[in-house]
Amino acid sequence: MLKMSREEFEELVGSALDRIPSDLAQAMDNIAVFVDDEPAPSGPELMGLYEGTPLTERGEWYAGVLPDRITIYMGPILRRCEEPEEVVHEVAVTVVHEVAHHFGIDDERLHELGWG
Repeated sequence: MLKMSREEFEELVGSALDRIPSDLAQAMDNIAVFVDDEPAPSGPELMGLYEGTPLTERGEWYAGVLPDRITIYMGPILRRCEEPEEVVHEVAVTVVHEVAHHFGIDDERLHELGWG
């Protein structure tokens, strides 16, 4: 497993978020991004997780709710990668994947687009 500090990993997540085109970044609404070490032990080994109500499903009822949450998991990404460049790539793909869920794009469509 590749070693990387939490601070370095969080910087990669921030850089990936910074690369989101400004028009899409401005459209993101009521969302927070976190880094965590590991996903729940009872579930699959996810690299990221989106929790919330996608923009495409929000209606007039959507008010006064807690922010949606994107969590990027450091452990699974580092275990998958052997070189620092691979971590940069995996973090970017994972961030795009989870942000796409915020915009209502499902896993099937993401795989079709090459963001699996």
